[in-house]
Amino acid sequence: MSATDDGTGGSPKPRLLEVQDLRVEFRTREATANVLNGVGYHVDEGETLAVLGESGSGKSVTAQTVMGILDTPPGFVTGGSIRYRGEELLSAKEERRRELRGENMAMIFQDALSALNPVYTVGFQIAEQFRFRRGMSRKDAMVKAAEMLDMVKIPNAKQRVKEFPHQFSGGMRQRAMIAMSLALDPDLLIADEPTTALDVTVQAQIMDLLDELRRERDMGLILITHDLGVVAEVADRIAVMYAGRVVEESDAESLYKRPAHPYTEGLMESIPRLDQKGEELASIKGLPPNLADIPPGCPFHPRCHRAADECSEKLPELRELRAGRHSACHFAEELISRD
Repeated sequence: MSATDDGTGGSPKPRLLEVQDLRVEFRTREATANVLNGVGYHVDEGETLAVLGESGSGKSVTAQTVMGILDTPPGFVTGGSIRYRGEELLSAKEERRRELRGENMAMIFQDALSALNPVYTVGFQIAEQFRFRRGMSRKDAMVKAAEMLDMVKIPNAKQRVKEFPHQFSGGMRQRAMIAMSLALDPDLLIADEPTTALDVTVQAQIMDLLDELRRERDMGLILITHDLGVVAEVADRIAVMYAGRVVEESDAESLYKRPAHPYTEGLMESIPRLDQKGEELASIKGLPPNLADIPPGCPFHPRCHRAADECSEKLPELRELRAGRHSACHFAEELISRD
C-alpha cells in the first residue's frame, strides 16, 4: 500500500513517509557489507512507528538514508524508494533535500552531547534555525529558542538558553535536542535511541514528552530503539529489523501478545519480568551475521531454535498474514495460530 484513504472519497492521500525495498552497501577495501537488504516500512500523520532490533540491524542507517545524511563513501544507496508525501527523495536534488530537512523532516540523534556543539550555547544553536530559515533577528530568535525550551519542559528556560551543553544534565540535553528538532515544526520526527544512557525515570519522561508532542502536533514519529519495554505504551505499530531487513511488522498490541517471527519472540523473552526473580534471563544464542557474508536462506536461521532445512536454503519474503500483520518467516502462520 502506498497511499491512505483521505476520507472524502476522492484520490488516495499519499503516506507521510514510505520506504520501499531500500538497499544500502558499505564499501571498503576489504569487503562490501550489505547493510540494508530491501527495507520497507511506512508512517502516517499522527502515528508512532517503533523500529526495533539489535545493534547493526540497519535501524539508524535507514533513518540516515531517509534524512539524506548517509556518509558517501562508505555508504551507497543501490536500490529502493523513499517517498515523502508521494515525492521521491532518492532522485531529488541535494538543494531539495536540504529544504525538507528541519522544515518537514527532523531527527533526534542518539548521543545528545555529541550532537550539540560544545562551544555554543544551547539557545544559540536552537535560535540559529530561526535566523537562517525564518529570517528572524538575533533577539527574536533567542526569544523563540527560550519558548522551545519551555515547550519541552526545561525549567527557567529564559536563563538556560545562555548555558552551554555541558551545563545541562543528560535528560535536559535530550530535551534540548527535541526542542531543536521541533523548532521548524516538521511533519515527521525520527528519534534515534532517544533514551540511551538515561536512567529509567528520565527515559519515561522523555517518552511521555515525545508522545505528547506527537499528539499535539499530529506529526509522524519514527522511534528507533533496541528496547521493547521502552515503546510498549507509545507505539501504534512496530517494525522489527534483522540483518538489514524488516522481518516482522504489526500493530503493537498483536506483536506483544503473539510474535510472528522467532527473532521477535526471542526479543520478547529477553525482557526482564518481575515473576522471573532468581531465574536466568533468557537470551538469543549466537551473534548477528557478518553483513559482508550473510548466510544463505533466512539470515536468522543459525540462531533460531525453530529452524528447519528450508530455512537455510530459501529466503522468506515479508508477507501479509492477516490485516496489518506481516512476517518474514516460513513458519509464521504456525507461530500466530499456536495455543
